[in-house]
Amino acid sequence: MRRGKFGLIIAVAWVVFYVLPVYAADVAKIGIIDFQSVLTESEAGKAVQGQIQKKGREMETTLIELGKEIEGLTEQMSREAMVMSKEKREEKQREIEIKKYDFQSMQKKYQMTFRELEATEVEKLKTDIFELAAKIGKKEGYLLIIEKSAVIYYPSTIDMTDLLIEKYNEKSKSVK
Repeated sequence: MRRGKFGLIIAVAWVVFYVLPVYAADVAKIGIIDFQSVLTESEAGKAVQGQIQKKGREMETTLIELGKEIEGLTEQMSREAMVMSKEKREEKQREIEIKKYDFQSMQKKYQMTFRELEATEVEKLKTDIFELAAKIGKKEGYLLIIEKSAVIYYPSTIDMTDLLIEKYNEKSKSVK
């Protein structure tokens, strides 16, 4: 009788410790995505980054030209300061100060515009990428998909970033 109870306990323990985790593993399919990698490696991400950098270079070029203009006016004033009348010198100095103020205002405006452009474009990509990850998750039976920045440790076997990049590139090509 004792042997029967002991055998039953061992059989139940065996089922609980060896069989149930196998079934539970199929149910608990978890994926990790690295948004930053998708952003830098996908075709759409590269295109958006190129667009943002192009706009940044245009803004930078405008600021450089205005800076050179200010330098030219400053050099001209220093060369001609001795032969200018006091009124003319003060007028040139005001003109230079106005240009410097305009330069600083334009620089702040460009920085704000650049940040807004970057934020809106990256947010659009993020929305598309997360929607695609959700579709993949539903289709392939994932229980949970987490963005990598919120995770401290995970085994590389659950990283689905490459799959997401591949699917996103396919989606981007079909949209074009």
